[in-house]
Amino acid sequence: MIELNEKTSRRKLIKQLTASSIALAVAPFIAAAKNNKISAFALKGNINHSVSRWTFSYLSLDELCIAVKEIGFNAIDLTGPKDWPIMQKHGIHSSMCYTSGDNNLNKGLNNPIYHQKLIDEYAEVIPVMAKAGYKNLICFTGKREGMDDETGMKNCMTALQKILPLAEKNGVTMVMELLNSKIDHKDYMCDHVEWGAELCKRVGSENFKLLFDIYHMQIQEGDIIRNIREYHQYIAHYHTGGIPGRHEINDTQELHYPAVMRAIVETGYKGYVAQEFVPTYKNKLDSLKEAISVCDV
Repeated sequence: MIELNEKTSRRKLIKQLTASSIALAVAPFIAAAKNNKISAFALKGNINHSVSRWTFSYLSLDELCIAVKEIGFNAIDLTGPKDWPIMQKHGIHSSMCYTSGDNNLNKGLNNPIYHQKLIDEYAEVIPVMAKAGYKNLICFTGKREGMDDETGMKNCMTALQKILPLAEKNGVTMVMELLNSKIDHKDYMCDHVEWGAELCKRVGSENFKLLFDIYHMQIQEGDIIRNIREYHQYIAHYHTGGIPGRHEINDTQELHYPAVMRAIVETGYKGYVAQEFVPTYKNKLDSLKEAISVCDV
């Protein structure tokens, strides 16, 4: 119980209330996970759930596909052409695709030096994606390396104008990821949603949108729910992650994910939300089950 008295400051009270509400919301899942007792549950259907492949790389792709189906969803994020036959065997969708290249986020569309290589890679994979029924293909700006934002934006537009006709023809959306340049990806150019949204406006194609990584954007600029509401028309995909540390999205971190997910649902979003945290529980799949529970609003 939170007691009020004359010495209780407004700020302290808000902090107490926030911490209490978050703890109450996720405590059952945390306790169950730590005791390896979470079982499969019925999802509400308001969020299309996914999980990033790299965060569960200790499992083979076959094993991860089986685990995903057992939890109750059917998509894995950040997979490439070599992965798709395995996923198709299990009936698992690729919610965000890579090319078969090196997918180097530091050498991206903002630098003409890399344009031809990237254009060739995208041209190769887009028809393959379309044939498989996949829609989202990740792309990156790359580092600034002394380049100003306006020049980088124009360079990205030049490359995208050569890629998008094929993407539009095949029903594929190029999705540029927003990453923080404070901690994880120093010097990365597309590090603010406002910059990414402006690029979307200038490109003027429904086949070019943003990957709003909640973890990265909380670090870089915060104001997550307002930004989701303001820029949702330019967002094609979401990633999660606990802040700080990029671990479980429970009461150990600063964002209340159920509220964020409700804001996403309220925008009418029909795409995928992919878990992209690094699990720390002894049974790592219990971390994933907990995260799906937290986000399933």
